Amino acid sequence: MNKTIYIIGAGAVGKVLAVSLSLEGKDVVLLRGNVDDGSSFDKKINVVYNDKTRLETFVNINTISNFENLNGIVVLTNKSYGNESLAKKLVGKSKDTPLVILQNGINIEQPFIDEGFSEMYRCVLFMTGQMNSDNEISYKPVAVSPIGTIKSTNSDLTAIVESLNSIHFEFKAENDIQKIIWEKAIANSVFNSICPLLEADNGIFYRQKPVFKIAQRVIAECHQIATLKGVTLNLKDIEKRVLQISKKSDGQQISTLQDIKNGRKTEIDTLNLEFSRIALELGMKNEIKETNLLGELIKIKSELSLKKT
Repeated sequence: MNKTIYIIGAGAVGKVLAVSLSLEGKDVVLLRGNVDDGSSFDKKINVVYNDKTRLETFVNINTISNFENLNGIVVLTNKSYGNESLAKKLVGKSKDTPLVILQNGINIEQPFIDEGFSEMYRCVLFMTGQMNSDNEISYKPVAVSPIGTIKSTNSDLTAIVESLNSIHFEFKAENDIQKIIWEKAIANSVFNSICPLLEADNGIFYRQKPVFKIAQRVIAECHQIATLKGVTLNLKDIEKRVLQISKKSDGQQISTLQDIKNGRKTEIDTLNLEFSRIALELGMKNEIKETNLLGELIKIKSELSLKKT
C-alpha cells in the first residue's frame, strides 16, 4: 500500500510520526487540526529519540481546506475533543478512506461512526512525547503500538500497519484492540489526572509509593466498570503497565500537564469523566468516586488555566 499518509494534528505525536515516516521515504502531509487558513509550507522538525539520537527532516505542513479529497490513509493525532467537528469536516473528503485514530480514551470514535465512515481503526500508543519547542520534540517509545479494526468493509489491516510502521515508530496488527483500548484508558486516567494535580512528571508512580497507592485505587474503580461492560482485564497487569510507563518516561510530563501549563483544553472528558459517565449509566456512580473527583479537579484546573490566557 503506497498511499499518501495525511496526519491530522501537529502536536508531539503528529510531528514525531511525520518525521519517522518521511525519513523512510513515505509521502506524508501534516495537517493542522485546529487551523484551517489555507496556508502550506515545509518545516524542519527535530526529534530527540530516546534522549540521544536526533532525527530531523522537512515535513509539509498544510490545512484540510487545501484538499478536495484525502485519498490515502488519514491518521488522527489531534485532541479527541475535536472529533465531532472534525468528523463533519472530513465526511465529504475521506468518508471511505481508511481512518486510523491515534488518540486516548473511551468511545472517541463515535462521531465518525455517527457520520457513516466505513473504514475505521484504533491505535493504542505506547510512547511518550514532549514538545521542547515548536519544532523539537523529545520522544521515547515504550512498546510497539497496536492497531485494530473498529469497522471495515474492504481495507487490509496488515497493509495499513505496514504503511504506518517505521524503524523509530513501530506498529503491529491487533485482533482484540478493545481490550487494549480499555487498559490504556485506565492507565491514562491515572497519569492524566494525578500527575497534573501534583504537577509531577510521569516517574512519580514508581518513585513514590503513596502516589502509586492512589493510582491503584483509580485502576480498581475503572477495572470494575470495564468488567461490567463485558471487557475482561487483568487488574495486576494494568498496575504493572502503569509502573512500566512511569519508569520508562521518568522526567517527562504527561500531555494533560503540558496542556494546562500552556492554557489548552485537556482530554479528561474522554478519560476519567467518560468512566464516570458510563458508571452513571450502569447505576454505579458511588463506586467510582475517586476517579470522578480527580477528573473534576483536572477539569476545573484546566478551565482556570484557560481563563488566564
